[in-house]
Amino acid sequence: MTGVFVTGSAEGIGRETASTLVRMGHRVILHARSRTRAEEAQAAVPGAVGVVVGDLGSLEETRALAVAAQKVGPFDTVIHNAGVGAAARRETTPDGLERIFQINVLGPYVLTALMDRPSRLVYLTSGLESQGQIELGDLQRERRPWNGELAYADSKLCDVLLALAVARRWPEVIVNAVDPGWIRTRMGGPHATDPLPLGAETQVWLATSDDAAARVSGRYLKRRQKLRANPAAYDEALQDGLLRACAALSGVALPL
Repeated sequence: MTGVFVTGSAEGIGRETASTLVRMGHRVILHARSRTRAEEAQAAVPGAVGVVVGDLGSLEETRALAVAAQKVGPFDTVIHNAGVGAAARRETTPDGLERIFQINVLGPYVLTALMDRPSRLVYLTSGLESQGQIELGDLQRERRPWNGELAYADSKLCDVLLALAVARRWPEVIVNAVDPGWIRTRMGGPHATDPLPLGAETQVWLATSDDAAARVSGRYLKRRQKLRANPAAYDEALQDGLLRACAALSGVALPL
């Protein structure tokens, strides 16, 4: 039995991932951003051990979430699934940070830094990472004209950078980034090409399999296959710059 923590598991790909893991007999902890959604998640995945609550759009709640998750751990695998899509206008959180960047990038960074190291880490990204651009001096698109689609693409490229940076710094942990595909969920929309189970399959495999192919770190994957990510993802100076920026914005340093 593997212990797995799945963020953003109240609906969509996260819930499908958690449900699949439960059916396989693993110990699963869910995550939701509110008490109401936590109740919905537990009802939808009754075999899960429990649910921890915390909004990744709040640094205070994200820190508290890390503490709460630790209390119900330890975990063999953490799957950083939670995220939000594009927005028509630039929105900031109560922390004064751009919402897409804070939830999609800073949230998983803070949880990674504050939680005990699991054996495996999985970060969800998107094929749109290929369109992302990293400007370390403008990660939150304060100076560039606002474009919600590009802000989302930037955040998904950051998720690949984060995965590869953590893989490089923590060689004892198997760390990978996964593009789940264009999945028919609320975020993906009704015209998406792929069914929900396909969106969870690679994460489940990485989280639990003893296959040699599932135990390789530092990759960008889709459908269990290694792909070449945006070239910027492999720039170690950018990786380190993103870690420094996240540490400065959150006040939390990634342990060496």
